[in-house]
Amino acid sequence: MENKLKSVLSGTGFYVLLAVCLIVAAVSGYLLLFGGDKPAPEETTAAPQVSVSAPARDVYVPEAPEEREETPVEAAAPAPVEVEVVPLMPELPVDDTPVIAEAPRLVVSPLKGEVLMAFSMDQLVYSPTLEDWRTHDGVDISATPGTTVLAATAGTVSSVEDDPLMGSTVVIEHEGGYTTTYSNLQATPTVLPGDLVTAGQIIGAVGSTAAAESAQSPHLHFSVCKDGEAMDPEEFLDQ
Repeated sequence: MENKLKSVLSGTGFYVLLAVCLIVAAVSGYLLLFGGDKPAPEETTAAPQVSVSAPARDVYVPEAPEEREETPVEAAAPAPVEVEVVPLMPELPVDDTPVIAEAPRLVVSPLKGEVLMAFSMDQLVYSPTLEDWRTHDGVDISATPGTTVLAATAGTVSSVEDDPLMGSTVVIEHEGGYTTTYSNLQATPTVLPGDLVTAGQIIGAVGSTAAAESAQSPHLHFSVCKDGEAMDPEEFLDQ
């Protein structure tokens, strides 16, 4: 065996063996340099198979609405408005006279007391003093002597006199045609003819100067005239 090995190594066999070794070494080096960078083949993973138990339903897709041509809307004509024709009024003359405001007339009772004899021009009443039946143009108001007598409303004293039948008497004229008369006063009243008096102003006091009514208890005889005609004093005081 040893003799065979020696014969191989000593002859051409040595060069052949050396060449084979070089080739093997070269192939191994090539594989180490260029074969190691290639990635290993990826394992192919089979996709799982999904079993469909029921067929898929059809999806409803709505149809696009049809485009309609819009018909232009014509504006309605405004309804006619009836205009009322007002006739022209004729021009009237303008009164430039300034208006002066007048205070309302204040009327008060000349005194407070019991009525002894009422106003009576339609029927006759009995006079205890004259002992006959006659008209009575005023109202007799009971009062104690010395009781103050007031002007029933504003006015001007027209007369202060001593009447033979009605005694001491004051007459006052007022606006609107009214006249008030206060009789059976004390002898000396507190006003004079021409005096301006206001409603409620003292003009005298109750006396006992009326001879035609002396049989009655002390009182004031109060009478009122409108445009010269006797009127019920109660109506005048109620204004």
